[in-house]
Amino acid sequence: MDYDIFNGDADGICALLQLRKAEPRDSTLVTGVKRDINLMGKIHAERGDKLTVLDVSMDKNKSGLEKALTAGASVFYVDHHFPGEIPQHPGLETIINEAPDVCTAALVNGYLQGSHLDWAVTGSFGDNLKETARTLAKNLNVSASDLDSLEQLGVCINYNGYGPSIEDLHFDPEDLYQRLYAAPSALEFVSASPDFARLSEGYASDMAMAQGLQPSHEGTRTAVFQLPNEAWARRVSGVYSNDLAIANPDRAHAVLTCKTDGGYLVSVRAPLNNKQGAAQLCMQFPTGGGRAAAAGINDLPADRLDDFVEAFSVTYGN
Repeated sequence: MDYDIFNGDADGICALLQLRKAEPRDSTLVTGVKRDINLMGKIHAERGDKLTVLDVSMDKNKSGLEKALTAGASVFYVDHHFPGEIPQHPGLETIINEAPDVCTAALVNGYLQGSHLDWAVTGSFGDNLKETARTLAKNLNVSASDLDSLEQLGVCINYNGYGPSIEDLHFDPEDLYQRLYAAPSALEFVSASPDFARLSEGYASDMAMAQGLQPSHEGTRTAVFQLPNEAWARRVSGVYSNDLAIANPDRAHAVLTCKTDGGYLVSVRAPLNNKQGAAQLCMQFPTGGGRAAAAGINDLPADRLDDFVEAFSVTYGN
């Protein structure tokens, strides 16, 4: 059996779109909301199975990876998050790059030598790597307006992945992947699909709710924002963090979304002009992880809020 295991955000979806448009495969799809990263724990691989794993932390999936390899499955693993120690095994092929200006969609683009570049550009925009996206797009014959459309699509796909449950999202990421795969190209999805209209209208409406929020903690180099326990807030937590980073490129940002149990879902963005430290900061807390430029904590207990704010300030300077 073949499995395609991928993060439900723009980077994971666009990475898989490139691979399967270049190398079609009748596979079982395994994904979820963006923060659902222990995806290899959802399968029971057997000898002869082929697993493709995209944009999920190897460090967080080490147990599932080792079980799959021990069972006799082969694994192709592409990612840009902190991997921990990479197993040495003949059944494992990896493309791992933690550089802050790299995403999984860009890595797959290199592997495929640009055969579906429009989706690589879309995924890079969605992962808030605008310069990476624009550099890749130099090899695309598109207008400035079309490039803006690819950026909007990437942002909207990424926006759809946030939220603690599928019910919060406009589309199940697996369903969205299939709808995107059916489109002849990224630009045709933007111009002709009612699904894009649904995404972009939802994005605009939710982001309007976030306008005017003021930081709960603010320093010269840092700012912390808190969002309420509401569906719109859960959906925008990541893309709102990206917008804050773009608007203030010398400042680090943390966006905390209140959860029903009183804890917080945390999104951290390092300063765009110094894309370092986010993963190390979040990994100080259980359920934390990510990459140097952008990371998060799935469940920060309320009684550790002050600890987080202090660690955030220490990491980036107040």
